[in-house]
Amino acid sequence: MGKSFIVFGIGRLGSTVAKKLYAMHNDVLAVDVNIEKIKTISEDVTTAIQADIMDADVLEDLGLSNFDCAVIAIGSSLESAIMATISCVEADVPMIIAKAPTRRYGAILKRLGAHKIIYPEVDMGVRLAKSLSDNGISDYFEISENYGVIEYEVTEDWVGKTVRLLAFRSHFHVNVIAIRRDEGLIVHNIADEILQKGDAIIFFGSDEDLKEIQKEHGIEKN
Repeated sequence: MGKSFIVFGIGRLGSTVAKKLYAMHNDVLAVDVNIEKIKTISEDVTTAIQADIMDADVLEDLGLSNFDCAVIAIGSSLESAIMATISCVEADVPMIIAKAPTRRYGAILKRLGAHKIIYPEVDMGVRLAKSLSDNGISDYFEISENYGVIEYEVTEDWVGKTVRLLAFRSHFHVNVIAIRRDEGLIVHNIADEILQKGDAIIFFGSDEDLKEIQKEHGIEKN
């Protein structure tokens, strides 16, 4: 059974999150002050409402206590983001995730009660730098300061072998969470899947351990 989400701010991040959550069979309420954005997303979410969240009465009418998670994707107005965060905290929303363009902005929202702060511009910069500087890396997602999820293209010495045989976990202390093949993603019975040329392996681990795999298997930096 899906969860219920409210997404404040239907810009690039907010619209992407809202549509994806809805496509994954969750209930999604999208809120934005811009009526054109609401019209654009209305068919891709459960409900879309044009509203000025600086109006306390509007926030009260949204029934925030009924949502499992709030995503505050308002990057242009700190005042609006603050109002949305405070209202969600007061309504005891179990998970409040807020977007912030700067660390200072994020620190304010965190102090007010947001459970998680995301920095789209910073995170994208890290992912881009990783992908440009490391051969064989298709993509990188920073989970915390020292841990990440990384996608490596299968090297020649991995082809024809299984994940179990390569023993990434025991040798490098990392977990294989999926194998990307063509347009699909293999997530079940990964250990005994025979790797093919063109596959990519998605690992989770510390930055230090992920670099050890890179070094061991000749995926050298430029």
